[in-house]
Amino acid sequence: MRRLLDALYDGAAWLAALFMIGLLGMVLLAIVSRLLHFHVPGTDAYAGYLMAGAGFLALAHTLKRGEHIRVTLLLSRLRGGARRGLEIWALAAATALAALFAFYSVRLAWQSRQFHDISTGNDATPLWIPQLGMAIGTTILFIAFVDELVLELRGRRSHAVPDEAVRNE
Repeated sequence: MRRLLDALYDGAAWLAALFMIGLLGMVLLAIVSRLLHFHVPGTDAYAGYLMAGAGFLALAHTLKRGEHIRVTLLLSRLRGGARRGLEIWALAAATALAALFAFYSVRLAWQSRQFHDISTGNDATPLWIPQLGMAIGTTILFIAFVDELVLELRGRRSHAVPDEAVRNE
C-alpha cells in the first residue's frame, strides 16, 4: 500500500511538472505570436488553467515531503503526549478541511460538465476540463492527509523537515 500511495503522490507531481511545461509553452507561444504579429486565441486562459492545475496537483507531494508551511511555535514547545495530541488534532482538522475542499472541487467540475458551462473567453473551453486538475489535486491531497493521520495514529509518521528550514533556523 505504501508503494501505491507514494506512486500516486509522485505521479501527481509529475503531472504538475507537465502542466508547468505546458504553461511555459503557452507563455512562449503568446510571446512569439505577438512578435510575429499573429494571434493565438486562448493562450492566456490556457496558461491560467495550467498554472492552477499544476498548483493543485503538487499539493499532496509537497505535503508528503514536509514542504508545506507549518507554524511550529507552539508545537516545538510541547513534548510527549501533548505534542502528539496536538499533531493528531491538527491532522484531523486538516483531513476534514481537505475532504470538504475535495468534495466541493469534484462537485464543481461535475456541475460544470452537467450544465455545459464554458469559459467566457474567445476559446469557449468547457470549464470542467481545466477544473479536473483542481478536483484531482484536492482529492489526492485528502488521501495524503488521511495517510498522514493514519501514520501518526500508528506511531509511524516521520516528521519531515525540509533542508531550507534547517538552514534558516
